[in-house]
Amino acid sequence: MQRSEIRGDPLHLRAGARSSQDDAIQTPRPLRSSAPSASLNLSTTLATGLCLLSLFSANLYADFDLPKPNANKNPDSSFETWLKHKLWPDAQARGISPQTFAAATRGLEPDWSLPDLIKPGQAEPDSKGQTEFGNPSAYFKPGNINFLLSKVKSLEQRWDKTFSQIEQRYGVPRHIILAIWGRETAFGQAKLPHDAIRALATLGYAGARKEEFYPELLAALQILQQGHIGRDGLKSSWAGALGHPQFMPSKFLEFAVDFDGDGKRDIWNSVPDSLASIANFLKQHGWNPQRDWGQEALIPASVGCHLEGPDQGQPGVAWRRLGIQTRLPEDQGAGQFFLLMPAGRYGPGFLVSENFYVLKDYNESDLYALFIGHLADRMQGGQPFEQLWQDVQGLKRRDVRRMQERLIQLGHDVGGADGLVGFKTRRSIGRWQQSQGLKPSCWPDRELVKRLQ
Repeated sequence: MQRSEIRGDPLHLRAGARSSQDDAIQTPRPLRSSAPSASLNLSTTLATGLCLLSLFSANLYADFDLPKPNANKNPDSSFETWLKHKLWPDAQARGISPQTFAAATRGLEPDWSLPDLIKPGQAEPDSKGQTEFGNPSAYFKPGNINFLLSKVKSLEQRWDKTFSQIEQRYGVPRHIILAIWGRETAFGQAKLPHDAIRALATLGYAGARKEEFYPELLAALQILQQGHIGRDGLKSSWAGALGHPQFMPSKFLEFAVDFDGDGKRDIWNSVPDSLASIANFLKQHGWNPQRDWGQEALIPASVGCHLEGPDQGQPGVAWRRLGIQTRLPEDQGAGQFFLLMPAGRYGPGFLVSENFYVLKDYNESDLYALFIGHLADRMQGGQPFEQLWQDVQGLKRRDVRRMQERLIQLGHDVGGADGLVGFKTRRSIGRWQQSQGLKPSCWPDRELVKRLQ
């Protein structure tokens, strides 16, 4: 399976998604303010948008009693036009009926309070360049982990039979499923405050990455057409991620399952459907039931951090011969493992299996996948990380982007000059540092940025 440089993906499934908008990179996405997943400390519902709209032409929707525009508000005519002449034809081509479309979009107006918007007639702001990413250790705050661990025992007991059935059918261990469920919505406790159709319509109409959100809006309409959830129940994060597992609508259509047998794939109200859908996603992405996700490893200075990445795997025994110390089971020593150093030399190192990258398929973030694996281990009595996450300097994305551009000029493959610090950027830094006679850290700092200017 080919792996790409990490991206801050607001779609989450990136499970955009696994964004704020950059925290799905090697930047901590704090557990209580994850986006596009629902926050565990959600604010009250956002204020309504600017306009009340008359959406449809009379000849097409003569059979529907649609509300008239509020005379005291100026309707957004461009949004109305977009709904009628762009969204409706595309929805109709996907089999959406006039009745479903009318019910989904009646009274719809943009929500201008959402992030990542470019209002009509305005230039795109350089908000991403201004974003600062900080210490990866913030992703693993003990309080967040302990909060989730405190809920596990009772949930595992309550759903033991369901977990056993899911494990038998999909081959994914319950603690991995529990970890994802907890990380995404605190086991369903997090409330999803947004109307998915409104959020996705806004982002598909005026989002900075509308080309990514528009297909998700069409997929959300298909979910309504198929009858899995009623219009009022289609709740999401601000970026349109749905239900307990925080699937984007396209991922729902592809991977959600009806496990409780009621004829609906209900990831909002059915725990069995939600848990089985997570397991199905992982199975379909190649989860190997014979392998663990990985283990923390002590990486000696003699092993270069530039050896990191999913394209540089070696058998566990080969890594051990290089001096890496780990508690990998002996029976897995012959399997392929990959070096992971998500904070370069400023944090713990790991040897991970292909299952780690299956977790990363759920949310395209090394830190996310590591959080899931670590939390699953802790649920089974595992210990905190042995090595410390050191404090690192915060940098603006524009500074990282300039550094990446310079590394590209020097012939390095950083995976794209996007201001995001993925494994290709980390190891390119290490290789450049080594070429300059510097001690490789595989992590950007102000001094490095200055040297590369």
